[in-house]
Amino acid sequence: MKQQHRLAAGLVGFSLMLGGAQAQTIRLQPVSPAQAPVATPKPAQTPQGKPAAPEPVPLGLESRLISIGGKLAEPAAWSAYKQRFLTEQGRIIDTANHGISHSEGQGYGMLLAVAANDRASFERIWGWTRANLKIRDDGLLAWRFDADKRPGITDVNNATDGDILVAWALAEAGEFWSFAPYSVASHRMVSAIASHVMLPKTAFGNLLLPGASGFDAKEQGGAPVVNLSYFIFPAFTRFKQMAPDIDWDTLTTSGLKLLRNARFSPAKLPSEWIKVDGKKLAPANGFPAVFGYNAIRIPLYMAFAGIGERDDYAPFAQVWTSDAASMTVINLDTGKPQSMMGEPGYSAIAALTRCITSNQPFPPLARIFSPNQNYYPATLQLLSILAAKARYPTCVPK
Repeated sequence: MKQQHRLAAGLVGFSLMLGGAQAQTIRLQPVSPAQAPVATPKPAQTPQGKPAAPEPVPLGLESRLISIGGKLAEPAAWSAYKQRFLTEQGRIIDTANHGISHSEGQGYGMLLAVAANDRASFERIWGWTRANLKIRDDGLLAWRFDADKRPGITDVNNATDGDILVAWALAEAGEFWSFAPYSVASHRMVSAIASHVMLPKTAFGNLLLPGASGFDAKEQGGAPVVNLSYFIFPAFTRFKQMAPDIDWDTLTTSGLKLLRNARFSPAKLPSEWIKVDGKKLAPANGFPAVFGYNAIRIPLYMAFAGIGERDDYAPFAQVWTSDAASMTVINLDTGKPQSMMGEPGYSAIAALTRCITSNQPFPPLARIFSPNQNYYPATLQLLSILAAKARYPTCVPK
């Protein structure tokens, strides 16, 4: 793939439009409160009688497999999402990228359909995906479709995050609706992912290449390039059921190792694209050295899977100090904000992160769904709400 297409494989990262219209809002339905995920420690006493800084309390997150079928339970928000982004044919439209569609969007749409217990919409999205993107001979999906072009597939390379999302959604659907063909399709995709984009035996363990072409050491001048936001941790937990012969736990461990070592600039944040040169990590050559639209998904996926320690979330929690004003692209050369992420859906990831680390419930901006925003922030908002309802119900109290 050409370099601009490799960059576009994380297409949401660099070209999303900021929403400027007054947004219609839909109040999300809360769930019943449960035990808070974080306890506040009491300060200890020094020998001189002065309070000492409290020891950080371990998060104690619980990583057991949680099924997402029917867990969204937000009919108004899901209806508004479908009306704006889902075509009659089953194509999820990326409204900030000239109306194209991609495997990532199809996967997200399928996941949300399962979570909304909307089998008709799920089948419509999967049917379009199967008919239009499943054209490769290796079991992976072509990642980019443009309805204004002939042929519609404008890049036949895969995008690993899209493949993972579709396979995860199929696995959830097969279990939730007791429909074996979905499970069989998931198993085939999971096996293809393991065969074609898993990079074994690196200094960090098994890694995921962002695509089958364009990212390995040979194509990247001696060191492979990875994208941490493609490590969709909750999917790996499900894949252990679908393909138990593959070591998905090692992939989770390697992703956390990467995160703990990819702390660039004074902000201590990972870049979107990372060069893995043995044990040395650096922002990848040829890609902007930023923490941005791709990388904001990392704490969402960790939280969704119930993994990570307090220190893993700390850099994100420190930069996301408020609902919206702190949602920015960070220039990792300077450690300073470069541009705003202006649409409200992004703040839901910050809210989930703060709830886990500081026991703060979602504020209204993150809890109220705005259907007039673009596809990507709208999707991330519903996914954050879903993660909270499924695993951290006190984050969205009554």
